[in-house]
Amino acid sequence: MAERLPPLVALRAFEAAARHEHFGRAGDELHVTHSAVSRQVRALEDDLGVQLFERRNRAVFLTEAGRRLLETTRSALRQIAETAAELRAGLPAPLVVSCEPTLTQRWLIPRLPAFQAEHPGTVVHVLAAGGPINLERDRVDCAIRRGDFTWPPDVFAEPLFEERVGPVCAPPLAEPGDREHLLRLPRIHSATRPDAWDRWAADQGVTLPPAPSRTFEHFYLSLEAATAGLGVAIGPEPLVVDAVRSGRLVAPCGFRPNGYRYVLLSRTSFAVDARKRRFLAWMRREAAQGA
Repeated sequence: MAERLPPLVALRAFEAAARHEHFGRAGDELHVTHSAVSRQVRALEDDLGVQLFERRNRAVFLTEAGRRLLETTRSALRQIAETAAELRAGLPAPLVVSCEPTLTQRWLIPRLPAFQAEHPGTVVHVLAAGGPINLERDRVDCAIRRGDFTWPPDVFAEPLFEERVGPVCAPPLAEPGDREHLLRLPRIHSATRPDAWDRWAADQGVTLPPAPSRTFEHFYLSLEAATAGLGVAIGPEPLVVDAVRSGRLVAPCGFRPNGYRYVLLSRTSFAVDARKRRFLAWMRREAAQGA
């Protein structure tokens, strides 16, 4: 098997050149010359019998064969680096997970102790952030995101759960079965999802009557305002499920899908990383138990 593998030094040169799309910058990173990187890549192409780059002026671009090799090489080098870090430290490398702030606060953090008890050898570090992310630049293993943007084609994405939403308010404000009463309550908006009420109304086929309204800068603030009894807010089920179960909030109209879903993003295949597979399976199981 070892005789059939390309030289590791050539693979490192190829990966750096592919990432930078430039032999010179790859050489700077590896502390070798531009020509040394070029020779290593050429030797790798000769060994494989395929062209890995298209060379145009001073820039280089991956061919289809190059993209296939980059995916495998990047995953393998990442695993080697993680294992080396574990051996040097005598500890398992943490799984660094980026998660949208409100989902982090209201869903992920309360459930993490159960994951750690089930998988004591996998330490999870959580970073609160939302929207598009550069997994490699930010040194993040996985990102939990609401699928409302397009991620790069080389990012692996696994669906977690669909987003279901509905109006929520403090129990004293609700009158069971009376949707008209609910819609006349002060309406709470979030600056980060300004169209939440309009989208819900359109999906339900209802017209929103005039009502006092107030807007909060962040989504979690709008949910806290609803919990405090300031009015009614649109609540995604994962973000309010614990408050509903504890009786701090009620959802008189229930929850309905809104066309979005949450996904788990990774720059390497889940098939080659046991930590990511365990985390993905646990996330899905928790979601299946009721968001």
